[in-house]
Amino acid sequence: MAIALVGITLFLVVGLYFRYNPLEHSRQFMFRRFVNWFPLGMSYAFLYMARYNLNVTKNALGPLMNKESFGIIFGAGTITYGLSFLINGPLVDKIGGKRGIIIATLGSSIANIIMGVVTYLLLNRRWPFDITITFALLYSLNMFFQSYGAVSIIKVKAYWFHVRERGIFGAIFGTLISFGVYFAFDWGQAIAEASKSGITNPTPFQTYFRQIFALEGKQTDATWLVFFIPATILLAWTLLDTWLIKDTPSQAKFEDFDTHDASSGEMDREYTMMETLKLVFKNPVLMMIAVVEFTTGVIRNGVMQWYFIFAKEVKQPGAEFFLHHWGLLLCVSGIIGGFAIGYASDHIFQSRRSPPVAISGALILVLSLVLCFTLFSSPLTVGICAVAICLLSISIHSLMSGTAAADFGGRKLTATASGITDGFVYLGTGLQSVSLGYLTGYSWLFWPVFLVPFAMLSIYIALKMWGHLPEATKKYIVTVERVTVENISVREYTKEKPS
Repeated sequence: MAIALVGITLFLVVGLYFRYNPLEHSRQFMFRRFVNWFPLGMSYAFLYMARYNLNVTKNALGPLMNKESFGIIFGAGTITYGLSFLINGPLVDKIGGKRGIIIATLGSSIANIIMGVVTYLLLNRRWPFDITITFALLYSLNMFFQSYGAVSIIKVKAYWFHVRERGIFGAIFGTLISFGVYFAFDWGQAIAEASKSGITNPTPFQTYFRQIFALEGKQTDATWLVFFIPATILLAWTLLDTWLIKDTPSQAKFEDFDTHDASSGEMDREYTMMETLKLVFKNPVLMMIAVVEFTTGVIRNGVMQWYFIFAKEVKQPGAEFFLHHWGLLLCVSGIIGGFAIGYASDHIFQSRRSPPVAISGALILVLSLVLCFTLFSSPLTVGICAVAICLLSISIHSLMSGTAAADFGGRKLTATASGITDGFVYLGTGLQSVSLGYLTGYSWLFWPVFLVPFAMLSIYIALKMWGHLPEATKKYIVTVERVTVENISVREYTKEKPS
């Protein structure tokens, strides 16, 4: 049922892509662009599966990996992910998104294979080293390669999508993230359950799965498959990416076009790595986006990661559905939120990204406060609030890192700009992971309380950014679409300048 629903959703997303064509591209271009972004996006979705499989492994390993160890491991990986963008952002701007995504999928696959081997040795009592240190190092290696994924997608997107199309592409980006979360939690959990030893009444899927991997009669759980299977899938996407992806339309025998982002008129300029980093860090709008993304990292992973553990540890009578279908719920809600916020950005707010972010932040604040007061009294309310917060935070992330950073960084600096802002997401993720790993050991009430100040900060920064648009985007909207933006009229852009 869940797979059918995800399949139908994917079909609808693809259908919406082909129907949404505000710049009236040719059918051939639309199809070739689909062939470009679909394998790129599915690679990123399975990178998510190879990232959040750690959460599934933590529950499967039980006392072998306690909350404090998990918090340190996940925190080490996410901080590594965040800092890696200082290197791979400028690098992907130089080498292109195609090479970047291949580095991501191949490197993450290798890291997951190693973690699978260590898990096998651990469960068979052949691994004498500290599990926390070992997994912290290996997960950090995985996250270093993972960090190439997002910047590579957005780098390729910047050349193929006009600014006025990017709100919807942000929704597509959020959809792919949502699929990845579904793969990680629901597929990963299904793999972990089917890999257990001594299953008495296996489902048809579990029977088939155990026959394929020869698990009948095994005395230990085969939890290592939670790492091996995503690694194998990533290798397959690596081959498809090498064959299908092109960095620019001209490489696919179409004409390149001006996307009217911050790089318009400056495409002939070349920057060194240090110049690229300085341009990004000195841009006040990009730094505001980064702060919003930092708060998003705390909130998104603070709920997506910890509700899954909370519901396992604190029984939720009447709300078991949320735990059993956590990945599917995040997938569907993330897609709905992504398209809603993308549509609002492009069609209601003239491609301004911060207004829908401010509105989403206000809703997150309200939901976080509701969580504080209902955490131990209403499991159903807790589940609904958790899903709703994930919907809103995934939407903010897809619009900020996936779209706003590319708008203000421009095609020349897209990977660096989106990488730095995405890096702040995972610095926030690392902060919440380590903090909540310890705080929830005292009381789970610290969980929602911890989210409240970050929701307030995101609202404040989004309000400060309310009217910002790249200058080239403003000019395009008021001269081509004849729409006034932030009190700037068509006449101000078309009147003759004194020589």
